[in-house]
Amino acid sequence: KHRLSFSLPIASPAMAMLSTLAFAVATLSTSAAAGGLLRVPISKLHVQTVDGQSRGAQVMLGAAAQLGMAPHTARTTQDVLLKNQYNSVYYGEINVGTPGQPVTVIFDTGSSDLWVADARGAQGKGLYFDGDSSTTHHSLHEPFHIRYGSGDVSGMFCEDTVAIGQLMLPNLTFALVSNTSGINGWDGSPYNGILGLGFDSIAKSSGQTLMSALVASGQLERPVFGFYLGDNSPGELVFGGVDPAHVASDFTWVNVMLQTWWAVGLDSIKLGDVFTLSATRMAIVDSGTSLLAGPKHEVDALMAMMGAEVIQGRYLVSCAARLPDLAFNFGGKAFALSMEDLVIHKVGGFCILAIQAIDIGMPLWILGDVFMRKYYVQFDWGQKRLGFALAASGNNLV
Repeated sequence: KHRLSFSLPIASPAMAMLSTLAFAVATLSTSAAAGGLLRVPISKLHVQTVDGQSRGAQVMLGAAAQLGMAPHTARTTQDVLLKNQYNSVYYGEINVGTPGQPVTVIFDTGSSDLWVADARGAQGKGLYFDGDSSTTHHSLHEPFHIRYGSGDVSGMFCEDTVAIGQLMLPNLTFALVSNTSGINGWDGSPYNGILGLGFDSIAKSSGQTLMSALVASGQLERPVFGFYLGDNSPGELVFGGVDPAHVASDFTWVNVMLQTWWAVGLDSIKLGDVFTLSATRMAIVDSGTSLLAGPKHEVDALMAMMGAEVIQGRYLVSCAARLPDLAFNFGGKAFALSMEDLVIHKVGGFCILAIQAIDIGMPLWILGDVFMRKYYVQFDWGQKRLGFALAASGNNLV
């Protein structure tokens, strides 16, 4: 088995609630060549508030706003170290072109396309992809455009070699983005592209998605990938398997509802034993969204029961309050989040909760990084299901 670890950074707070899911919903109405495992560690940056507490910066990518070398011949897994900025964005490094050029990307389970910025799109950032410097680069002369919650990007589709550690994909179709001006806070963000890990059906490209191509290439030990998101610490993405060191319980398996986003059937949402919601029947697990997000009327009802106040679109409660757990029920099990899990920022005696109201024309909840820090999630591409287990705490990603 090949194991490769490397650091991945997180997006800036100015990219708050960046996502592609809502727009997609609206439009919808090795061998690393033979089979291996790749681990990607994730790290995190902190911003200190006046009271010394870490501040959470929120992003929403795929699920929230859009409703060269030859490959190896032995099946493997690959680890990718994920860097963590503000506990809100987890990002890592890939290599594009021949010879390989390092590019930092957000690994987003809520969208399906890979795009990287060129020199114009980078707008002064140090890392970008220069197609002219790659001997395997081929422009397809087809336009690309995708919209996120914080704006949109555009460019042209192309083909080139893409590598994640020891996993190599020649002639992969992706987008080279030259216009990132629509993304709020782009110049302060630490990443230079998005790598979508959703299904082919929601991709803008007519070619294979990266995960689909990896599975077809036979490089992965198993057709799965697993996310561990550290709390104020690095995280890890494993292609081809999971990292047992970050799994603290058995997996509960739930089939996906649709081969679009990684969505499961939602039975109910419970606030302790005092309040239950059961109208919304779908939840999307989205590594590209920082918070929990749900229909406004449901979020408002939950917040009223928790005694929260709304200030500038954020929900605040007294840090002295003793609140019951918030549990999402699916797969015959309750996946609970405590108040400690839900607090992303403290201001004086008030705690800001990691919950946001959304109205995207389709009733659904998004379980973002707040949920994925508590639960290790295994994305089973081969059997179209999700596995949930308690995440083991601790940082041993070196």
